[in-house]
Amino acid sequence: MSTEFPEWLRGRTDEQLRALVTARPELITPVPAHVDGLAARAGSPSALGRALDRLDRFTLAVVETLTLQPGPITRKALRSSLDKAAAGTAGKKELDAALDEALDRLRTRGLAFGPDDALLPAPGVVEALDPPAGLGPPAAEVFRHHSPEALEVLLDDIGAPRRDGSPRDRLAELLADPTTVGRLVAEVSPQARAALDELSWGPASGRLPNARRDIRTATAQSPIEQLLARGLLGATGDESVALPREVALFLRDGRVHRDLSPRPPDLEGARRDQVLADRTAAGQAFTLVRTVEELCEHWSVEPPGVLRTGGLAIRDLKRTAQSLDLPEWAAGLVVEIAYAAGLVASGGSVDGEWLPTPAYDGWRVKSTEDRWALLASAWAGMDRVPGLIGERDDRDRPLNALHPDLRRPAAAQVRAQTLAVLASAGPGLAPAAASVLARLSWEQPRRRGAQRDRLAELTLREAEQVGVTGLGVLSAHGHGIVRGDGTAAGLLAPLLPEPVDHVLLQADLTAVAPGPLTSDLGRWLALTADVESKGGATVYRFSERSIRRALDAGQSADDVAGMLERHSATAVPQPLRYLISDVARRHGRIRVGTASAYVRCDDPSVLDEVLADKRAGLLRLRRLAPTVLASKTSRATLIDSLRAMGYAPVAESLEGDVLVSRADSRRTDGPPVARGAGPTGPEPDVAAAAIRAMRAGDEAHRTRRRPSHGPDGQVPRSPATATIQALQDAIRQGSRVWIGYLDAQGHATSRILEPARMEGGYLTAYDETRAAVHRFALHRITGIADVS
Repeated sequence: MSTEFPEWLRGRTDEQLRALVTARPELITPVPAHVDGLAARAGSPSALGRALDRLDRFTLAVVETLTLQPGPITRKALRSSLDKAAAGTAGKKELDAALDEALDRLRTRGLAFGPDDALLPAPGVVEALDPPAGLGPPAAEVFRHHSPEALEVLLDDIGAPRRDGSPRDRLAELLADPTTVGRLVAEVSPQARAALDELSWGPASGRLPNARRDIRTATAQSPIEQLLARGLLGATGDESVALPREVALFLRDGRVHRDLSPRPPDLEGARRDQVLADRTAAGQAFTLVRTVEELCEHWSVEPPGVLRTGGLAIRDLKRTAQSLDLPEWAAGLVVEIAYAAGLVASGGSVDGEWLPTPAYDGWRVKSTEDRWALLASAWAGMDRVPGLIGERDDRDRPLNALHPDLRRPAAAQVRAQTLAVLASAGPGLAPAAASVLARLSWEQPRRRGAQRDRLAELTLREAEQVGVTGLGVLSAHGHGIVRGDGTAAGLLAPLLPEPVDHVLLQADLTAVAPGPLTSDLGRWLALTADVESKGGATVYRFSERSIRRALDAGQSADDVAGMLERHSATAVPQPLRYLISDVARRHGRIRVGTASAYVRCDDPSVLDEVLADKRAGLLRLRRLAPTVLASKTSRATLIDSLRAMGYAPVAESLEGDVLVSRADSRRTDGPPVARGAGPTGPEPDVAAAAIRAMRAGDEAHRTRRRPSHGPDGQVPRSPATATIQALQDAIRQGSRVWIGYLDAQGHATSRILEPARMEGGYLTAYDETRAAVHRFALHRITGIADVS
């Protein structure tokens, strides 16, 4: 590597280096030992690829133009080369401002360096951008594998004077002359010229059978043969040809890019009322919160199983979609968001189940706006793609909800970029999907592709379902999610409907909720009744099964009736009272325990009735006493069978106590959920510490100073808390300290350090006693003292 770039980096201020590592955080993972190491890492292909991927189309065009120059270029010459491509898209002042901003961005990110009168691309950028701007390889590369004899024939055919030098170099020199290329282009037919024009703006290569055929200008017949005979097209393989870069630049009339705008394309779409959009999004946000709560409550009672390969079975997703009254894709989105938020997880056993986690109990007692903010943030940051549910992978296997294969590394970043585009649209504008995709292609042209476009389109659909957008417009609380500043909940709160704490009971055993119910009342009513219809008002229906469900959960008939009286705006209808008392009267008269299982009832006539029922034949019941029946079936099977026969049995323990089953009692800790991380840089103090450590290492690297001797006397001893505090102070102040350190053999040694950063139980510092940057385990530091 040339010394120019490392020296340029070395001359940057600490603030400028912090900006570099903040924009390219991979450069300090881990921290380089010195500036030369930073320069080498900044020029590595992987690091350059990441940095170039983050550039917008105009900035990328600037660096591509830089790479095509044979040496340093002035800003004025660079500006002149961009003029033709930007003609008609921007004025002189706008182009000048955009160029200054692009050059500043390239210097900040270490992709270009030097003053305005000698600009250069950073080392490795030329190779990373090969080929730039859709151009083909240089002529010397195109004709590299042609024999000297064949090239001599080609040179003779195009009228090149004979002189010393290799034929390939002479041909490359001729094609670099615009006058020669213009003469050769003028000799070909219109059809051949059309083929050149098609190749000039890329792709600059194509397939051609028998590409290495021997051809002369006098015998060339087809348009392609005319180009091959004149060196305007060269064979790069047995069946491939390429347009030399010099020819393409001539055909482009000196322009590197066909059209170039320093501004991103304008967003186009329908205009909506922003207030209406906010209210629409708020309504959908409220629905999402209630739907997630309904999902968790349902899975608390009837958890679906975990597939052997992970994920949720297709039939379980269909059942969940039906119970939530949602399309399957929307139900899959709700399931994935609940998982990303840590509210549901697998039980972890071999035959595991998907169950709510303890985090759900804490989430459901929060306010609605706080609950939504957590869900929306989890959706925005997750690395999973719910829109792929139901599709098949590369091996033709179905992609199930909650399956590990739904992860896509780029999902969180594309989602964040798409939302950022919506945030830039302005109030009331609902950008069309095509307009959003065009903006994304301008902002990061190197990452364009079918997968990125698909992820962006899915983001637009999901944002509407989550309540981030309303009628296609980013809502006010959606802006809070994009900013990530914690304001989303506060912006959503005034838009949410006020929950009601009453229902309207009717004589047909139904209850009408005139609005969203409070959480406690909603959960109680979901236990005591079944949802019959949803909409502006939710209708619940009471039945023998639903009342028994409440009694099984430990409530009494008085508890149920009292709850209805407190929360009903009308009197409790007599038919409902009769239903409650009738179910309660029969509930628990029969008790089922474990023998394998037994049936106990204080009324022998009831057991006579059970034995006489033909449906009890499969239970293989045997009478042990007037009030006790025994069965070889399990207690759960026996209870279900008796309930199917119209009885209301309850389970009891070995001590004869009634076992109360609560619908919300099943929980699982589950494994920690992997969260997708956005493309954020390091914390400011981490970047500053990395620069200090690198500066200290660079000083040692350049001066090659000898290791200094440790101070005489006993090694420092101090309490661990005081040691940590003193190290933190030294890091902030950039001062040196004297520490005692236990080596691998347990011997205490003295060290003089310049601390840089402390994380993960380790201290990174420049060790003056070893003249190198080292990491020190904090638990091995015996103490600390000032350097006298």
